[in-house]
Amino acid sequence: MQKMPFFVPVCVSSTDPAGHDIEDLEQALQFLREWPADRRGPVYQAAYKACTAAREGYLTVEEARKSFSGFARITGILKKDEPHPAFVSSPARKRRHLPS
Repeated sequence: MQKMPFFVPVCVSSTDPAGHDIEDLEQALQFLREWPADRRGPVYQAAYKACTAAREGYLTVEEARKSFSGFARITGILKKDEPHPAFVSSPARKRRHLPS
């Protein structure tokens, strides 16, 4: 199976204080498969279904990443939520104020 990378990794809590980056769809699915069975509620189910749907081509990888990131946020394991690069303004895009 080809890698299906996330545009922006999802950093989740781990034994490393900095967290663990989930960088692609297969890593997200592996993480979800290892999630404790007694904690697999509706948010888990939605994330798992989104990731499997993306792997099968029914959703985009970005849609799956958003679902996985939401799962991580709601369950309290999201370490940091990076803004989507398309929404980050670069210094070149900032409006320059010229003296009057």
